[in-house]
Amino acid sequence: MTVETKTSLTRDYITGYSRQQGEPEWLLNLRLRGFELSDKLELPKPEKTNITDWNLLNFTHHVEESPISSVEELPHEVKRVIGDEQGAGNVVIHKNGRPVFQALSEDLKNKGVIFTDLQTAVKQHGDLIQRYLAKLVEIDEHKLTAIHTALINSGIFLYVPKNVEVNVPLQSVFWQENGHVGLIPHILIVAEDNSKVTYVENMIGAEQGKAVNNYVAEVFVGPGAKVTFAAVDNLGKDVTNYVYRRATVDRDGHIDWALGQMHDGNTVSDNLTILKGDGSTGDSKSVVIGRGEQSQNFVQKMIHYGRSSDGQILGHAVMKDAARAIFNGISKIEKGAAKANGEQTERVLMLSDKARGDANPILLIDEDDVTAGHAASVGQVDKMQLYYLMSRGIPQTEAERLIILGFLNPVVEKIPLEGMKKRLIEVIERKVK
Repeated sequence: MTVETKTSLTRDYITGYSRQQGEPEWLLNLRLRGFELSDKLELPKPEKTNITDWNLLNFTHHVEESPISSVEELPHEVKRVIGDEQGAGNVVIHKNGRPVFQALSEDLKNKGVIFTDLQTAVKQHGDLIQRYLAKLVEIDEHKLTAIHTALINSGIFLYVPKNVEVNVPLQSVFWQENGHVGLIPHILIVAEDNSKVTYVENMIGAEQGKAVNNYVAEVFVGPGAKVTFAAVDNLGKDVTNYVYRRATVDRDGHIDWALGQMHDGNTVSDNLTILKGDGSTGDSKSVVIGRGEQSQNFVQKMIHYGRSSDGQILGHAVMKDAARAIFNGISKIEKGAAKANGEQTERVLMLSDKARGDANPILLIDEDDVTAGHAASVGQVDKMQLYYLMSRGIPQTEAERLIILGFLNPVVEKIPLEGMKKRLIEVIERKVK
């Protein structure tokens, strides 16, 4: 059954918005196709999570924001995320879905690296954008992807040419100051042959305001290339989050995902890595904390097509209060992916009797000559660990905090930027307090 969505958005609105942004005809047509499909397609059906009553379009789509000339104009919370001068030198900042500041070092520009907001990239690098946009997360997958395509209002384009290694992290910040403004960001990363890059993303949300975050990331990892994608997601409790991150990895390429999924609102998060080339590898690590009455659904999936491909999945979650979450780890090895290896672990720590967390490791194997394994656990704080720490004079609250931080540490340690790692730890401590 198709879910009807009441909205004031129309074909005329989308056309007017696209014209106002100065977009090319091909992008307008893409938006209009998304708009038309949004009325025909059904919502996705995440396992054991009913999203039919979740917010789809109750948000402000567009506000005007003035550019910022210097990072010194930013509020303290945003400056802390960016960190030192090196971080401020390679960064793109969005405020309420609008690009307001960006910087890229002359050295990286001279090497042909492109790192800019999507609106600018469409105007300056349209051919590249058209080649890759909506190729991994397609418009017609379901209602949410169609709505996303129609209403994209922000995003990042990161392009690294062949044989170029970027040895400093490139940062983006999506700063939602107005809690009613919806974020519809599209992240597009292209790393060509034998290149290397680390992309670091922060989402900072207002405490009050009902809105939607309909997010898509597409990552193209070329032969021999290496991409690290690190993110800390932290929007407010009244923001509904639909998050789709997807990567395709060519021969001998590698992608690292290090995701701190800290949103306080209802969340569907789908992370997919396609290991299409021989010798391709993927490592997906995710940390989640649920609290209040959140409902969340997380998928980490690796699909192996390449021979001798290797996919590693690790997910650690802490659930408290009356929060509910489903965690599906999926390793799928296709016929012909001989010598492939798929390993996964999902662990959930519950801090209250009302919290619920389901960890489901899934292996789908269509090839004989492979190795694969899985592990899963759901439980409460280890009383022996707690007793040991308390017997050393540590108060119970502090002992529980240390156990939780130790439980989440395997993912936290993968964050490639010290400032971002520190922020993730601060968010974790605030959420479990």
